[in-house]
Amino acid sequence: MAEREGWSLKLFQREQRSLFGEILDWMLTPLLLLWPVSLALTWLVAQGIADKPYDRALVYNVQALSQLLTVNRNRLQFNLPAAATDILRADDADLVYFQVLGAGGELLGGERDLPEPPPDAFARAPDQVHLRDDEFRGLEVRVAALRVPLAGSDEPAALVQVAETREKRKVLATEIIKGVMLPQFVTLPIAVLLVWLALVRGIKPLSQLEERIRARKPDDLSPLDDKTVPLEVAPLVLSVNDLLARLTESVATQKRFLADAAHQLKTPLAGLRMQADLARREGADAEELKRSLEQIGRASVRATHTVNQLLALARAEAGASVLTHAPCDMAEITMEVVRDSVPRALERGLDLGYDGPAPRSPGVQLHGNATLLKEMVRNLVDNAIHYTPSSPGRPGVITVRLLPDPFGQVLVLQVEDNGPGVPEAERELIFEPFYRVLGSDVDGTGLGLPIVLEIARQHRATVSVQPAREGPGPAGALFSVRFALPPGNASGSA
Repeated sequence: MAEREGWSLKLFQREQRSLFGEILDWMLTPLLLLWPVSLALTWLVAQGIADKPYDRALVYNVQALSQLLTVNRNRLQFNLPAAATDILRADDADLVYFQVLGAGGELLGGERDLPEPPPDAFARAPDQVHLRDDEFRGLEVRVAALRVPLAGSDEPAALVQVAETREKRKVLATEIIKGVMLPQFVTLPIAVLLVWLALVRGIKPLSQLEERIRARKPDDLSPLDDKTVPLEVAPLVLSVNDLLARLTESVATQKRFLADAAHQLKTPLAGLRMQADLARREGADAEELKRSLEQIGRASVRATHTVNQLLALARAEAGASVLTHAPCDMAEITMEVVRDSVPRALERGLDLGYDGPAPRSPGVQLHGNATLLKEMVRNLVDNAIHYTPSSPGRPGVITVRLLPDPFGQVLVLQVEDNGPGVPEAERELIFEPFYRVLGSDVDGTGLGLPIVLEIARQHRATVSVQPAREGPGPAGALFSVRFALPPGNASGSA
């Protein structure tokens, strides 16, 4: 059963298209389709050309016969000499018939059963020869008819007709067709060959571009030369160059990230090794062993935190393509993070609180990934807890605010503290991976704020930092994340 399904999939699988073959098809198919159309049009034109000389002969014959009509004693007579009859009948290829009818329809000469012209044949030109195609005795004939007015007679005009079969006309039309179409049987293959050669020549720059790309080394990400390719291929080359530039930047970022990560992990791992060596030395008492184990525990916690932050940053960078987005209640997410962070804040003597609307309030709904948004809020709160000192004389205060503005279609998340603040020269640098404010004496990885910035980018939000207050003393820090609300929240509905 599985094998049968596999064969059915192969039958309906679309083959990869060839640009060369597709262009060749679009160029040759109209040419091959127009050839029979050209043949039919040529046949029609040949028929008209073949009719003209023989039509003139028919007109001459019918006019010549009309000259033989005379009126004698008010009677219409037709006198055709025997020699004229022989000349009229002398044709090796076609049969010639004639008919002369009087005004009353009586037969004066020729074949009685030759069909008469239609009643309106002479409506426009009564004195002109009328030519028509007809059938006589099972044969296709060309007929010339003429109404002859008779001077000196009270009778109406007589009718003279000459009919001829179409063999000579068909032979002449066939010869014209042969003369026109036979050379095409020679020129058509030549035209196809020339089209094929021109197409090979035209796509040669693509083949050369492919060869240049294949000849490159794996680590060569320099841009391609867009001046040596045709104008039609230049946009493709520019797109590839743009991709190479972004790939170069991505590779450089990854290399820098790995180097920084290795450097950050080197310190706690070196501490672990050193404390393990101290614990294993001879003569170490129980107190020294206890201190070494405590140091090992702190170093392992630091290494674990660094690894978790690295994983969080990697997850944030892949969030746009891996994680799904859905409606999220930012009030519920923020309050949950604040509740989880209260024990750590109390350990450091900090006052941590939430100021904002309750869950399911108007203007707090976002379309995003709840996991990433929770990670963003947690990193902002953790950053404030790490960098906000607290003492009995001046307790540290951290406030997490949520400010919805349905009319402005924005939602602002703020985390404010009364710590030392961020110097103006370092407000952009703190969002770089592994960067930490100098002189802060805070043990951290320098990855929290880069994670915040990356998650904000994934949700089309902006992040900014500014002093929490003006005047003497610690300025504090106010981190703001500004989200654009979806259209459904513009009216203030939840």
